[in-house]
Amino acid sequence: MVDPPPLTGEPLAIDLVNTRPHTADGPVDLLGDVTRLRAWLDLQAERLPEPTPDLAALAAADVAAVHAVREHIAAAVQAARHGERPPATALNGLNAALRAAPAAQELVWSDGSVQLTAHRSGTPGTRLAALFAEDAARLLTDPAVRTVRPCEADDCVMLFLPTHPRRRWCSASRCGNRARVARYYQRHKAT
Repeated sequence: MVDPPPLTGEPLAIDLVNTRPHTADGPVDLLGDVTRLRAWLDLQAERLPEPTPDLAALAAADVAAVHAVREHIAAAVQAARHGERPPATALNGLNAALRAAPAAQELVWSDGSVQLTAHRSGTPGTRLAALFAEDAARLLTDPAVRTVRPCEADDCVMLFLPTHPRRRWCSASRCGNRARVARYYQRHKAT
């Protein structure tokens, strides 16, 4: 089976949660191994707020660290979008990820000017987990978290932050088209 293309363009924390789509064959983990994690990070490279760890150095333990923070983000966002308190285990897990590789700010001279950059220490997985936990913290503390929605397609589990109040699907080309085709088929099936 070929993995479906990842849904990207949402806040990074939501994109991470959306790496577990459902297919006709069941749930798929788009970050199921080091190769898949590398491919997804490659897609997100321009959106990452700091240099990514050396992708060649990623190991199975790094994938596990990213999976753990993904689970914490999913649980926290699920509760927060309903205005409920996120589970303590989710908040504790995100806080632990943040503490494991805090971002140290540093001034550097680059391209003819002084720039502020962030550096994290630790294994690649620890640094990635901290980066994703930080993005989740921004999302969870933003009132917009209450507008995060699940896709309305019957077989889709993707979340999205609507840019338009009438948005109903994770992607117009992915689930929106299927829903429109299904409605068309239902209307014309009776005739």
